[in-house]
Amino acid sequence: MVDRTVAVIGGGVAGLTAALELARFGFQVDVIEKADFAGGHAIQFACKATDQCVKCGACIVEEKLAQAIEDPAIRLLSGSRIEKISKSRTYEIKLTQKAVYIDARKCTACGVCLEQCPEDDAILRGVSKSHSPFLIINEETCRYMADQSCTRCRNECPEKAITLDSEPTRLSLEADAVIWATGFSLFNPQNKPYGYGIFKNVVTNLELEGMVRREGRAARPSDGHTARSVAFIQCVGSRDAKLNHLWCSKFCCGAALRMANLIRAREPQTAISFFYIDVQTFGRDFEPVYRQVQEDVRMIRAIPGDIFQTEDGLLKVTFVDNDTHETVEEIFDLVVLSAGMQPCQENLELAGQLNLQAGESGFVAQAEGDGDLLNNGVFAAGAVAGPMSIAESIASAGEAVLKTLKYLTLITPP
Repeated sequence: MVDRTVAVIGGGVAGLTAALELARFGFQVDVIEKADFAGGHAIQFACKATDQCVKCGACIVEEKLAQAIEDPAIRLLSGSRIEKISKSRTYEIKLTQKAVYIDARKCTACGVCLEQCPEDDAILRGVSKSHSPFLIINEETCRYMADQSCTRCRNECPEKAITLDSEPTRLSLEADAVIWATGFSLFNPQNKPYGYGIFKNVVTNLELEGMVRREGRAARPSDGHTARSVAFIQCVGSRDAKLNHLWCSKFCCGAALRMANLIRAREPQTAISFFYIDVQTFGRDFEPVYRQVQEDVRMIRAIPGDIFQTEDGLLKVTFVDNDTHETVEEIFDLVVLSAGMQPCQENLELAGQLNLQAGESGFVAQAEGDGDLLNNGVFAAGAVAGPMSIAESIASAGEAVLKTLKYLTLITPP
């Protein structure tokens, strides 16, 4: 199988796992990632260890990203969008990669450009130390991209690492097989009656992950004060018959309960309430973690109906008490919505180009067994096939690699 190339579409935990395994077997691997920074959603997760590791999986994603960047057999193409994919003898993939304005070889991430930039979010930072470049220019908010009225970042960069007139790059790739690992998108809870996007102190689970990763605490976005009463609301966008989202997103319970445990360990005075339908088990450490959480977190088996903001900026949560069947109102500093997984919108478009069909839910359904080998050499890995935890995504990527190896063995001339 010398000189074989596999394209991995998606640079999240499943895609990175697949790429590393393929490289270990001697393949060249092109990882095509549409986001500016590789690692998917999981790279934004905070480590939730307290006095010991709780196996949340955040460090695994960090390790895989670092390994993939260092592996000479792996080419990581972040900021890339597939324009066309077709197959004759091999897969031909045409893509456009965003212009690179900050040279990773020169940039030291000193932060001078961030200090000089007059626009919020015109320069974005990676969340992992392995992101390279660690700083990128956001074309949507950069003044130079709008009307060339500002060049302060370029002028003040001590390493002369910034070039503002760079152009996108168009690439043509060939691949003998494709691993489809585009992952998932998070449900947008703006249409839910929880005030997301209206009340500053209503945040999503992923926003809380980023906050704790940066600041080490759960803070109220409205004033930066440490939250003293936090409500976690589960199954926002999952297990919802009105949306026809009947699936469990699997990762939310484990992530939220571990996060609640971490917040309590760092801020013992913070009161935490956990609203849920039922609790999805997670990993071999579920029982000890769950027992610990139940001692420190108030578990409420109900899903709130509405959230209102009080005059002093607090959040009034309304729910029905399961025991008394009475409507209850309680006040919280911060509300965290566990937004569930849903299929990426581009799955249907990509499925069409690959001559495949996405399932009714929008996730990719793939047949089991040797029938996969006749699937034109395309194999699904990770949450593109349905909601999965980090551990399940890693296992799924391993299965996709084995199928790819079998497929390439069959099509290799004797």
